[in-house]
Amino acid sequence: MNLDDTQRQRVAAWINEGLKLSEIQKRLGSELGLNLTYMEVRLLVDDLKLTPKDPEPVKLPADSALKPDAPPPSAQKPGADRKPSREPQEPAPAPGRVSVTVDQVTRPGALASGEVTFSDGKSANWYLDQTGRLGLVAKEQGYRPSAADVEEFQTVLESELRRLGL
Repeated sequence: MNLDDTQRQRVAAWINEGLKLSEIQKRLGSELGLNLTYMEVRLLVDDLKLTPKDPEPVKLPADSALKPDAPPPSAQKPGADRKPSREPQEPAPAPGRVSVTVDQVTRPGALASGEVTFSDGKSANWYLDQTGRLGLVAKEQGYRPSAADVEEFQTVLESELRRLGL
């Protein structure tokens, strides 16, 4: 695709603004009347020796109950730098309590993941996705923990993530 200097400058300005290739594709169509496929836009940007900016890292919402406020690892107690494991680090909780473990290897697409056992003995896998949303996948189809268990789970999970520095 041959663009004149003005068009090249506009594409470069869009890249500097941090637009994604799909957004540049739409602007090329709406502002310059050039209907290009996504691949053509990719090749155009490459031909112009431009590099799209990486997206900003996802930040947890300020009102998230799971926002980790842990001090940097250097400010934690000795031994607190241990890697998270799937097994509980402390003795098993008393029956009727909620227990949480954190995976040593996080599930793909998640910031953190692990397992929770609710007060009724039923368990589920949990994950914290890239947008800060908490998800549960019960091992027993259709299982829904009680509201009290969910509240205790969130509290225990928050303290466990802080303890691990996540």
